[in-house]
Amino acid sequence: MPEDVVQHTRPGPPAQSDQEKPRAKRASRDPYFDNAKYLTIVLVACGHAWEPLTYGSRTATAAYLTVYAFHMPAFALISGYFSRSFDMAPGRLKRLMTGVVLPYVVFETAYTLFYRWAQDDPGYPLSLLDPWYVMWFLVALFVWRLTTPLWLMLRHPLPVALGLAMLAAVSPDLGGDVSIQRVLGFLPFFVLGLTLRPEHFERLRTRRVRLFLLPVGLGAFLAAYRVAPWFDAGWFYHRGSVTGQGVSRWVGLLTTPALFCLAVLLTACFLAWVPRRQLWFTALGAGTMYGYLLHGFVIKWARFRDWYAVEWLHTPLGQLTVTAMAVGGITLLCTAPVRGALRCVVEPRMEWAFKKGDAASPARTKDATPPDRTADPSPAAGTGDAAPSPSRAPES
Repeated sequence: MPEDVVQHTRPGPPAQSDQEKPRAKRASRDPYFDNAKYLTIVLVACGHAWEPLTYGSRTATAAYLTVYAFHMPAFALISGYFSRSFDMAPGRLKRLMTGVVLPYVVFETAYTLFYRWAQDDPGYPLSLLDPWYVMWFLVALFVWRLTTPLWLMLRHPLPVALGLAMLAAVSPDLGGDVSIQRVLGFLPFFVLGLTLRPEHFERLRTRRVRLFLLPVGLGAFLAAYRVAPWFDAGWFYHRGSVTGQGVSRWVGLLTTPALFCLAVLLTACFLAWVPRRQLWFTALGAGTMYGYLLHGFVIKWARFRDWYAVEWLHTPLGQLTVTAMAVGGITLLCTAPVRGALRCVVEPRMEWAFKKGDAASPARTKDATPPDRTADPSPAAGTGDAAPSPSRAPES
């Protein structure tokens, strides 16, 4: 995740001669994808901030369900789209280690120490095989990216990935190590991203498609409002098999593809309305991994200290205030000063850890589009540790 696990660029000009290359400027980033990444991480933060408000507010629950139906699938899809060039070359493996593995180890440890301190529980275990809260997405991104060459080899990768997700949904004994249920549950969205091309996004952004998808998005919110009193948001978490929702395991053979189609449709609605021009928040799209990794501390601190016990926050004005704080907070965490201060652990170079020379140098792949580094993801939603209602556990 150097730069952001993603360095997406506009289509470049015709190939230059060797004499012209030294004077060539680096291609500019595509503002559309930076805008998409920033808006997605905003939805992640809002979803986490809204979760405590869903206990008693039908409107907050409807907004929460609508966002959770697609925000992490959108993260996974965009990650897949920018992972198309991952080919196990030394340079890309190096970026995978420094941009995904190292931040995971650092922040998984930091979150564990944070929990021990905030909850006065010095014996809380540290386990790199059991990701805490938002950290599951980095594990998933690592596994997805390592398997990218395999998915690109298959003739029909999406049906295979969807089949694995269905098997995970009907397998209550699969276990929870390395968040395997989520890795497989969101895998089809990553694989779908691998199959997409620039023209697919261009079609989404046509006026006709945007106008067609607008009522679809509004209809999804109205449907969420209708089912809010009884629908369990746990269906969107992919945290375990469907038996955890109190249904037969074989129901997963139907619900998994159905939820996949719903998420893809809502993701299309979202991406169709993402601005394509340079805006004030476009540059923040390069810092979404910072916002993703850091905002969990704020969200958990608010839960540990019972900030949501203030009744005023559960009024319409209070809910708007929580939303504004979530948007402002995640925006701040994506800014350049934060990135500069924490680059050493989120985007370290670690030249000292790798052999020097052509074999290990990322320069060999500099002309290819580097893999994406979204933070969302999970992103993203993670398993909550505060005592949640059995119907809606905090997610990331």
